[in-house]
Amino acid sequence: MRTVAAIVSALILPVTACAAGPAGDSVSLPEHLDPSGLATLFESRISTRLFESAPLDAPAVSTVLWAGCGLLDDGRMTVPSAGAIYPLELYLVSGGVEGLEPGIYSYDSRGGSLSMIASGDARAALSTACLGQPWVASAPASVVICARPGRTTARYGDRGISFVWMEAGHSSQNIYLMCAALGLGTVAVGAFDDSLVSSVIGLDEGVVPLYVMPFGHPASGAGM
Repeated sequence: MRTVAAIVSALILPVTACAAGPAGDSVSLPEHLDPSGLATLFESRISTRLFESAPLDAPAVSTVLWAGCGLLDDGRMTVPSAGAIYPLELYLVSGGVEGLEPGIYSYDSRGGSLSMIASGDARAALSTACLGQPWVASAPASVVICARPGRTTARYGDRGISFVWMEAGHSSQNIYLMCAALGLGTVAVGAFDDSLVSSVIGLDEGVVPLYVMPFGHPASGAGM
């Protein structure tokens, strides 16, 4: 039977291998693990600004939206939310999705469905609202991550604003990783005129745009 000292030593050794030395010293960490290929997705996540003209298929679009803020089997959502309030709202600006009429759609995160807000290809208008960034116009579709901050500030006060931005970051990263898993590309666009984006989407009062994420099939040399 192993002695208590031997067991304690075995437990301590892996930790002391990473222990920090004097202030300012660098510490080498073990090579990261790759559970379920997640680290591989981190490696393949890039910002894509050049897209092929090929349309997206509906299952891929559905999956990207679900990753951004969708319902899990146990009733939770794909993103964490302060107080489980879930202030995020996702919108799809579509111009190149198979079987889907070009237009602006709101995403029902719990029902997994789209409702058309306006018909017609609004990608160029959204690009203009994003200070003329051309990839917003050339991508087959864009997810616009929006939120109702009042839902969160009603409970948390001014601190709720920070919680809303954190949640938008969770959603954006989920979309990045799901696009990587599907062989698609995307980029998080934060430079835009809030009032113009709100006008293009037709957002209700109290809803604010936080991110625009054009996505599609990456063209050669698209990663930056």
